Amino acid sequence: MFAIRGLNQKPFLNRRCLTLAFMAHSTSRVSAFSTGSPNNVAPKRVGTHNGSFHCDEALGCFMIRLTDKFSGAEIVRTRDPQVLDTLDAVLDVGGVYDPARDRFDHHQKGFEELFGHGFSTKLSSAGLIYKHYGMEIIAKELKLDEGHEDVHRLFLAVYKSFMEAIDAIDNGINQYDTDQPPRYVNNTNLSSRVGRLNLDWMDSDQSAEKENAAFQQAMTYAGTEFLDNVRYHAKSWLPARSIVLGCLVARHDIDPSGEILVLTEFCPWKLHLFELEEEMKIDPPIKYVLYEDDRSKGWRVQAVAVSPDKFESRRPLPSQWRGLRDDELSRESGIPGCVFVHMSGFIGGNQTYDGALAMARAGLKLV
Repeated sequence: MFAIRGLNQKPFLNRRCLTLAFMAHSTSRVSAFSTGSPNNVAPKRVGTHNGSFHCDEALGCFMIRLTDKFSGAEIVRTRDPQVLDTLDAVLDVGGVYDPARDRFDHHQKGFEELFGHGFSTKLSSAGLIYKHYGMEIIAKELKLDEGHEDVHRLFLAVYKSFMEAIDAIDNGINQYDTDQPPRYVNNTNLSSRVGRLNLDWMDSDQSAEKENAAFQQAMTYAGTEFLDNVRYHAKSWLPARSIVLGCLVARHDIDPSGEILVLTEFCPWKLHLFELEEEMKIDPPIKYVLYEDDRSKGWRVQAVAVSPDKFESRRPLPSQWRGLRDDELSRESGIPGCVFVHMSGFIGGNQTYDGALAMARAGLKLV
């Protein structure tokens, strides 16, 4: 829990400092998120603004406390510049971006800082913390040196899959370049969910204590999802990437065209395939991916989509096979053991590996 130090006054006044300090008995509970950061040194103080909060500063405050430098830091919520000047780090307030002094605001005129590495979204306070401290956080989670290539891979992957959306939403950047209204409303993203943790205007208790408790909840909520994402990438995404990479290297052993990929072990492969094709400059691109179905012990042949966010396939299975099953499909294709081909041609099945491979090879030749 947070302990409130200072005057108990309305949270939207900025002439007083509302200081949030983690009580001694709760330090261990909070440091459970710290991936092993030391907690035997006097805590530093990290500032952010009081009043209504957003996902970026809640997550930024959570992340900075995972570092060695700011492990277990007290969170000070104020807009008083004299108080901010005394703090060890300041996020999302103060009008200064100076990483050498651990100042991480993004609201000031002229701020255009990007993550780099080909990303073009302007950073929020969370993105700034991640840019400067994300490698350390991920290295701790992986128990590797910051210079390890896997740390760098996860650093980029977590930004792409998790952090960039928080930066974009906080900076008011649309996901699509269009003037058309959205076809539906999506208020289920993390930024929206964190925003709903603010005090309801109908709540009779608008005290600083309740606001600070809500901010603590927001920090934990956003931070837990961040760590879940990091751990997913460490335990699932990274091993899957290694499998897809190895299968790509061996693709010419499967078929001379190099357009058929066989997964030696099923794993999430789609995003890895697109990224690795680009990194390895694979041309022609993969048209079909084969993998064993653990439930039926048969084999699947799946047509690769034109892009990760499209349903259209690069080369659907032949039109004359679509919608057919079992013996009828085997007669039409001339391939024994066929099970099905989907009406759209994006996936088919065969009882054996050899049969699935024959379907893929035929798919490269037939329209």
